[in-house]
Amino acid sequence: MCRTLRLSFQVGQGSVQAVDRTLRVGVLALLWGSTFLWIELALDALTPVQVTLSRCLLGSAALLVTCWATGKRLPRGRAVWGHIVVAAFFCNALPFAMFSVGQQTIDSGVAGVLNATTPLWTLLIRAERGLPPVRLLGVGLGFAGVVLIFAPWQSTGTIGWGALAIVVAAASYAVGFAYMGRNLVGRGIPTISLSAAQLLAATGLTALTLPAGGLTPLHLGPARLIGVLILGVAATGVTFHLTYRIIAAEGATNAATVGYLLPVVSVALGVVVLGEDFSFRIAAGMAIVLIGVALTRWAKRPPAAGSTLAPASGTG
Repeated sequence: MCRTLRLSFQVGQGSVQAVDRTLRVGVLALLWGSTFLWIELALDALTPVQVTLSRCLLGSAALLVTCWATGKRLPRGRAVWGHIVVAAFFCNALPFAMFSVGQQTIDSGVAGVLNATTPLWTLLIRAERGLPPVRLLGVGLGFAGVVLIFAPWQSTGTIGWGALAIVVAAASYAVGFAYMGRNLVGRGIPTISLSAAQLLAATGLTALTLPAGGLTPLHLGPARLIGVLILGVAATGVTFHLTYRIIAAEGATNAATVGYLLPVVSVALGVVVLGEDFSFRIAAGMAIVLIGVALTRWAKRPPAAGSTLAPASGTG
């Protein structure tokens, strides 16, 4: 009887955790997918270097305030900070800069679609081994959905250096996710502390690039200022912390698969906000992407009676 009750409790607890993970992924996809729209609006008033620095600065400030309010401290130790600086380069400074450069010639919807190649790069660098076949199938379907949305066979020359910069950003994300998963999570450091420290390090790295177009005068009106604040605080600070939590709880590959949802959000925002076309092909591609993401997040059935559940590895 006790064993049955314990199993029922574990199953119920597992269901709650699954719902919590799904909500985190949903919020992350919405915030991350909207990033491309905010970047495009910010580029109307700022240079790529200024956009990148403002994202890092505002995002780190928001997370540092959260650390202070929750009584968390920044990580300590030279070795930990060395890993943080490396992760900040690959997961923040470099991809943020590449997106700002790329979106000077590539629209926000295309940027979101190209960024969805992150899970493929994650698998290519073997961030995690031994993925179940159903998850590999999900990755394949997700890529197929992205290709269907992007429709390269209909391209008329928009693929150029801008698109290459965004693909570099997607690959850099994959390297950063894998590095974070291997060298930073699981050390007993709260993810809010790690994410705040990493964006702080990225701010320092990006500040070094200010001579390359970051010293021009700013001309921000109220609307653009609000957009930059949303980009920095919500689409960068909050998004990055949620990403860190998913890496800590589920691994780099599962965090990267969120990228397959980005085309759905970025294309939808393009339709609603920018008035871009929406066709049956795009709708079918979105449906395939959603099915692929669902398969990549396929969980094993609850353990049989007498077995134990592994503890979660992530901390908030």
